[in-house]
Amino acid sequence: MTENQNIEYKESWHDEYLKWICGYANAQGGVLYIGLNDKGTVVGLKNSKKLLEDLPNKIRDVLGIVADVNLHKKKGYL
Repeated sequence: MTENQNIEYKESWHDEYLKWICGYANAQGGVLYIGLNDKGTVVGLKNSKKLLEDLPNKIRDVLGIVADVNLHKKKGYL
């Protein structure tokens, strides 16, 4: 799977990525993968548990939308 207009990879979370979520919400939808580099290789996240708890609330509070936020595990990474 490669990046395209509906799929974006980011190595870590930055609040500026809320603009991507807003863009997806105003278009045909999309998926923002956090913890992958530009080639789609897993780099992992050190703060995945906290991000999984905080991100849905941040999206709701800032954008006023409800977004699915999921954790996908890969052996050796979290």
